[in-house]
Amino acid sequence: MSEAGGAGRARAAVARLSEAVGERRRRLGSAMGEARRQRRLLLVVVCVALLLDNMLYMVIVPIIPDYIATMRDRGVAAGPFLPAGFNESGGGGGGNRSLLPARYPPAAGDNEDVQIGVLFASKAMLQLLVNPLSGTLIDRVGYETPLLAGLAVMFLSTATFAFAENYATLFAARSLQGLGSAFADTAGIALIADRYAEEPARSRALGTALACISFGSLVAPPFGGILYVFAGKRVPFLVLACVCLLDGLLLLAVAPPCAAGARANMPVGTPIHRLMVDPYIAVVAGALATCNIPLAFLEPTIANWMRESMGASEWEVGLTWLPAFFPHVLGVYVTVRLAAAYPHLQWFYGALGMAIIGASSCLVPACRNFGQVIVPLCGICFGIALVDTALLPTLAFLVDVRHVSVYGSVYAIADISYSVAYALGPIVAGQIVHTMGFVQLNLGMGLANVLYAPVLLFLKNVCQMKPSHSERNILLEEGPKGLYDTIKMEEHKGMGKSLRPAGETGENGMDSYRRDLTGVSEEDSSDYEYS
Repeated sequence: MSEAGGAGRARAAVARLSEAVGERRRRLGSAMGEARRQRRLLLVVVCVALLLDNMLYMVIVPIIPDYIATMRDRGVAAGPFLPAGFNESGGGGGGNRSLLPARYPPAAGDNEDVQIGVLFASKAMLQLLVNPLSGTLIDRVGYETPLLAGLAVMFLSTATFAFAENYATLFAARSLQGLGSAFADTAGIALIADRYAEEPARSRALGTALACISFGSLVAPPFGGILYVFAGKRVPFLVLACVCLLDGLLLLAVAPPCAAGARANMPVGTPIHRLMVDPYIAVVAGALATCNIPLAFLEPTIANWMRESMGASEWEVGLTWLPAFFPHVLGVYVTVRLAAAYPHLQWFYGALGMAIIGASSCLVPACRNFGQVIVPLCGICFGIALVDTALLPTLAFLVDVRHVSVYGSVYAIADISYSVAYALGPIVAGQIVHTMGFVQLNLGMGLANVLYAPVLLFLKNVCQMKPSHSERNILLEEGPKGLYDTIKMEEHKGMGKSLRPAGETGENGMDSYRRDLTGVSEEDSSDYEYS
């Protein structure tokens, strides 16, 4: 009788345990499903932020020259009521007044070129200065808070553009945009790399973000020009400001920064100065800077060259870059598909892209009409898509296997690489064309890309790197410490099952196969520290 009672109690205990385990698994499944939905919404938030940043960067292209000329004419009419600190040019034909301090040349046309060049470069220059600090801050506080702060600053910058009435305010608004971009762009890309830890989902997500960057850059000039002509100067900026506000509200709804408790279980990232001296990361950063130099240097110079060499009309100059959007998106798509099929050839896709950029840059001066010049420009954008789509995920992988899987600082380095090219382009490119010529500029840029392409051979064996058995994995083997660790373990178990080859059922075989195929999990590192 006592034995029957003991057996009944045992069965009841097993049933209760089974029910508890089932309930926990259901909760985990629900949490994992919610995490997947959340990361898709966060990808939308980041893509919209990148789209807005690049639209604001390029929307002023057709607006600013006319706007600065209008302000100059208004200054001529205003006479002595010009702001203090601005000088009057000594030209006799109308007495033009400069909108820049006296250290700039007083000739109206040259002065306006300088003003426009400095205005375009100010965003990238401030971004270049702030990125080392923003990367470190992102590693410390997480990704959502800096992303929200960056969107708030971009909203303020866009609204300032809309109501600017003098050059100083335009310069402040442009510099403010660089501050916002340093946080929003870096935190957004790092957030994608963190939430999409497995391949090929990470490459697809980063490719989507790159496509939004390209779309924003190419659609902004016609968007701004049309609204400027038919609705006034303020309308394009107010539209972008409203979209930026909505994007920030969506981020607050999806992942409130104050509720981001996952940072409690996340490791402290590797300092940015240590990442900068990592030779593999340095090679990738050099490639990103070099491949973007042709685009950054051609944007401010190709319009004048087309007018002088082939008598291009204004609509041809305005549409020069628009066809390049399609090969850029094609390059992103091709690279994502190739990376999924042959992930060990990421370095080759980057090197091939740099070779295409180099050859295309050298072909630009040989073009004699509008139709011909579109071909090398499309080649440049296609090559840039190959390089960016192949190497941005490589940066995250290098951090996973060689450092700590926290991505703020490494993508701040990538943003620094872009900023170097776009800070120098508006200021240096025109001077090079003036002193050496447009042909020499393009040959130099093409040669730099062709010579740098073999350097990417240094990354050939990166895919074979394996992380050490880190402290975090040892802790996970002892049992998950909270919901974050548990969800991550379950996600990677699910990934391993989906990657298991037919006929292989052994646990050790599955672990080995998953590790060989995916390279490294998000939690692997060589030297974790804990906050």
